[in-house]
Amino acid sequence: MYLGMDLGTSGLKAILTDADGRVIDGVERPYGNPHPHPGWSEQDPADWIAACEAAIDELQARHGDAIAALRGIGLSGQMHGATLLDADDAVLRPCILWNDTRSAAEAAALDAVPGIRDITGNIVFPGFTAPKLLWVEAHEPEVFARIAKVLLPKDYLRFWLTGGHVGDMSDSAGTSWLDTGARAWSDAALEAGHMRRDQMPDLCEGSAVSGDLRETLRQRWGISGRVVVAGGAGDNAAAACGAGCFAEGQGFLSLGTSGVLLAAKDSYAPDPASAVHTFCHAVPDRWYQMGVILAATDCLNWLSRNVGTAAGELMGKLPDEVSGPSDLTFLPYLSGERTPHNDVRMRGAFVGLDVSHDTTDMTQAVVEGVSFALRDCLAALEGTGTKLEHLIAMGGGARSRYWLETLASVLNLPLGIPAGGEFGGALGAARLAIAAETGADPSAIMTPPEIGETIEPRADLTERYGAAWQRYRALYPAISGATA
Repeated sequence: MYLGMDLGTSGLKAILTDADGRVIDGVERPYGNPHPHPGWSEQDPADWIAACEAAIDELQARHGDAIAALRGIGLSGQMHGATLLDADDAVLRPCILWNDTRSAAEAAALDAVPGIRDITGNIVFPGFTAPKLLWVEAHEPEVFARIAKVLLPKDYLRFWLTGGHVGDMSDSAGTSWLDTGARAWSDAALEAGHMRRDQMPDLCEGSAVSGDLRETLRQRWGISGRVVVAGGAGDNAAAACGAGCFAEGQGFLSLGTSGVLLAAKDSYAPDPASAVHTFCHAVPDRWYQMGVILAATDCLNWLSRNVGTAAGELMGKLPDEVSGPSDLTFLPYLSGERTPHNDVRMRGAFVGLDVSHDTTDMTQAVVEGVSFALRDCLAALEGTGTKLEHLIAMGGGARSRYWLETLASVLNLPLGIPAGGEFGGALGAARLAIAAETGADPSAIMTPPEIGETIEPRADLTERYGAAWQRYRALYPAISGATA
């Protein structure tokens, strides 16, 4: 038996699988995400441990024999977080998360260091780990002076499971300290970020063994044999493992709190100026590129809160099928934007509001605005030479057929809907555990899901959506100064 755990922003998901990757059961445990100041986003790492304990305790209560036969654990997790430990491995402060924007000035300064983009393959975004440490150095010098190790969120969970300080390539590529092409820490990047190599964890591939489950935990859950803990992956690389996206031309669209358009790559070909992320994949000698928007379903949740209507009810008032773009345009930059603008100060807007518009019109505009932002991501990926002919759709927003039809027509790409079952980050983590424990070829384990239905672009509407996207694109330079 194998366990895959996905340490997300709002909670931990754990799934139990057999050796063929078939899901036996799964549980989720939520935790908080405090925002103590505007632009701040933090979590207490102790909450992750409590969620992990509770999740495995529940699985053990339901499936004692299966947990006793556990042989591997894989980890997936939210990227870019800064978990700071002292020399005794005590946590020095709450973890600063990926969606924290306090270090915008430090990110800009680090991004301007000659050669840093060439080393890391990416712009230094404010959400990345390195600028967070520069912020800590400037604003919490007594904390900075005590830092012995910096761990990404899932790697702190690994430390609790195994006792080792280890990170994987895919997650570490989002720190701005990794030489992403060489898959190794860069002394030059570390020096630019005022960090040292001894403060970094050891590195391993996601499909390799990173350590063994501690004896006390094996005894707690009644496990007699060795349990290996795989290197694991950052959440999007793990989701790619769950969706079987490894080869050139394979990709997925994730419509969650944030939005992701990911394409697997057989070679390393970064283009930082495009604001496309280029990261190591979770398996050796593979990379991936992705465009990221900071607010996807979060935009719908924002509208829901402000009009006092549940998100599902808002979506339920939309037509059964798309009929073309709205005359109302929504810019989904509620927390700034990554791809393609790298603009932490930009903010959202409705453009074209009329006295006749109602909440249904606003909901349609939100759906279309997020879809246009993902079209921006596709254009940025295509600008690097990436070619995609179809995408797998996943995430909470992918449950809306209206949203999928809008996306297919805006992107002018078919979207495959998996037939059912688990195929996200937790399954990818479990698959990495199987690969690490058995030594099997990852490509034989991480196969694409069965597609239950394909949503095709509406040929009669793609031109109109294309024109609406061009109108949307023109609004960013027109109003960016007014909203910053």
